[in-house]
Amino acid sequence: MKTIARLTAVTAAGCLALTACGDGTADGEDSYSWDFTITTSETSTWYEAAEHFADVLDERSDGRMQVTVHANEQLSGGDPAAGVEQLMNGDKAFSYNSTIIYDGLDSRFSAINAPFLYDDYEQAEATIEASAGAAYEEISRELGVEMLGFGESGFRQLTTTDTEVTSPDDLTNLVVRVPGSGLFLDIFNELGADPTTMNFAEVYTSLQTGTIDGQENPFDVIYSSGLQEVQGHLSIWNYVYDPLILGMNAELFDSLSAEDQQIVQEAATEANELQISQNREREAEQLEELSEDMEITELSEAQIQVFRDAMEPVYDAHADSWTEELLDAVQPE
Repeated sequence: MKTIARLTAVTAAGCLALTACGDGTADGEDSYSWDFTITTSETSTWYEAAEHFADVLDERSDGRMQVTVHANEQLSGGDPAAGVEQLMNGDKAFSYNSTIIYDGLDSRFSAINAPFLYDDYEQAEATIEASAGAAYEEISRELGVEMLGFGESGFRQLTTTDTEVTSPDDLTNLVVRVPGSGLFLDIFNELGADPTTMNFAEVYTSLQTGTIDGQENPFDVIYSSGLQEVQGHLSIWNYVYDPLILGMNAELFDSLSAEDQQIVQEAATEANELQISQNREREAEQLEELSEDMEITELSEAQIQVFRDAMEPVYDAHADSWTEELLDAVQPE
């Protein structure tokens, strides 16, 4: 299992995530100025939820807690993995990042992203509430991250430039961008594609220039990033469920008073609920708009089963790194 030790160095310049900023209020309460990063653009549900989080903190702290939201991983040069490391070491306070990004630091995190694990949102949500949520809170803490609940990127779909994909044979030798995760490399290698990793910030241009033939992401990411402008086909196969960790630097969380911790947790709960509801509500509208520029193919259950059957070697390869404990926690009832 890959692991990464918790980083302890904190950048010396500026007002740091782990410290109160300014002189506090007149009655002696600490005031804070924090950064919150997301991977996607300002048109995404991620950004809307992060802004809501900032607004709630501002209101309920009487202005003591100020949060600046940065889209497109601006604080880490477009690199989500570097962004998580910033969260861990205290260079920023909050982030929305997929469990897939955390997988690059600790391979247990991708257990919930196992291919074709969940049939629908209801099944995934029930499993998170029953066991997976608590398990991920525990392993996040090991990396120095206080998990303030799950948001939801959604089920991941496949887009390609020229090729309609309905079977593994259609993927043969296609260069498909995947996240920097061994799991996704193994999935697409098993399906006969030629997977490659790159920062998401580079994907649009790489598709535009033909450096890659396709990519995979949930509807909201595809839509908010304008990938329909450079992709001709979208295959709906719901092959991976992708939750978002709303993470806070754990040392910072622990430094807050019990009252301030409650404010932060309540704001996070509201933000996550908003993000999930908006993500699901907008899918039909986004799909309709995507269909104006792309050929949409919704795979049948029989077609999906062919892909599912091909994933047995992937499960075998990752079972040890996921650990029996995590696999039990993410299994649907």
